[in-house]
Amino acid sequence: MRIVLAILVLTVICIAPVPGTGELRAATIVSLTASAPTTLFSRTVAVESPRLRLTGMIESGDAERLRELLDKLRELAPQRSGMPLATIELSSVGGDLSEGVRIGELLRNYRVVAVVRKQDLCLSACALALLGGNTVRTGGAYPFDCNVEVGGKVAFHNFFLDRSHLRRLTSDDPIASRLQGFADGRSGAAMLIKYAADMGLPPSFAANLMARPVEEFQYVETIGEFLALNLCPIGLERPRLPLSHQAANVCNNSLATPAPLSSVIVGQIEPPRVRQYMLERVQDGLNAARARGKLADQLATWSVMRSKEEVERLYDDLRAAGVALPEIVGQTFEVAVNEAGRVRVACYVSLSSTDPDRYEVVLQGTRGLTEAVRKPPANARRLFLYDRQAVANRRPPSDDAERVVIDIEDRQTSPLGSRQLPTRDALRR
Repeated sequence: MRIVLAILVLTVICIAPVPGTGELRAATIVSLTASAPTTLFSRTVAVESPRLRLTGMIESGDAERLRELLDKLRELAPQRSGMPLATIELSSVGGDLSEGVRIGELLRNYRVVAVVRKQDLCLSACALALLGGNTVRTGGAYPFDCNVEVGGKVAFHNFFLDRSHLRRLTSDDPIASRLQGFADGRSGAAMLIKYAADMGLPPSFAANLMARPVEEFQYVETIGEFLALNLCPIGLERPRLPLSHQAANVCNNSLATPAPLSSVIVGQIEPPRVRQYMLERVQDGLNAARARGKLADQLATWSVMRSKEEVERLYDDLRAAGVALPEIVGQTFEVAVNEAGRVRVACYVSLSSTDPDRYEVVLQGTRGLTEAVRKPPANARRLFLYDRQAVANRRPPSDDAERVVIDIEDRQTSPLGSRQLPTRDALRR
């Protein structure tokens, strides 16, 4: 049954004007009707979900008002298992640090997806709130749980103290002023560090943020930044790169420590013998571990390699048993790394040529095949097809000079090394 929501508006007092806009209106949270533009969110379940929009400065009291609104949504539209409660669009130049953190916590706890549209800005406290709205539904698929439309601007900056508020608290006592400022700064830093940890962000996030000048914004631009912040861009197409380059990127993004692209060597495994080639790698791992048993004996005597049907049956059985073997979904590549003249196989990657979110990767360990160390986001697996330094969403040009950015394709134009894969007979000679 289609859910009809009344428009609910929450207002708060703004804390500062933005240059060039004149007097600000109070921050507002409204529900969007079914007739509102849905942009890329065209799937039925996404359109039927309640959609909200938050605009204006974030001020004290906004989180509580949002909580009241979300409680009402729960009553009107009980949340379905594995689905977000709602989607909220964010458009704000920032405001109160602690309130932005509380809003982010609410979005996480109530399972609300936060989105920044391509015409919007989400800065400072708004960007912190956005981090809490990265909920992924069961079986998340691109782009329904992604957060930033290409063109939308998201940026963080270091927090600062409100001088007028501090002056009211400390009157004319300079010692009290310094003590209060130190206490407030310590409190803000602790809040930021805890919030980052709760959101699953790397420890470097809070450290890098607090080390920056307060007037310097850190925009979310590169693939690596999207991945580190658990965000994903809406409108990101498959990179215009050969599948071999994409396989190298998938491998690099799956490793604990990425390798320089200039040292990567890629070879394609011939389609008719992909499964047999991978079973040979399983045998190599068993030999390295000096394993004994029926499987080791079968592989050693090649009793299962007599026909294509037997190879496919054993391959599927081993995958079902939990052996780290990739599902063959398209062209399959062996990705190696040249380390000071010594070539070491790092990954095996199989990619679909039609679906950018469908690929499989396993790593080559010292004792055989293993699962990937780092996993792609469930709602945007295509991010792993890119180099982490590739720019997915350019920041606004500065007022004094145009910033030189690295294009998504230009970043990876240097040719990768090609690898002639050895056959089992060649290894025996």
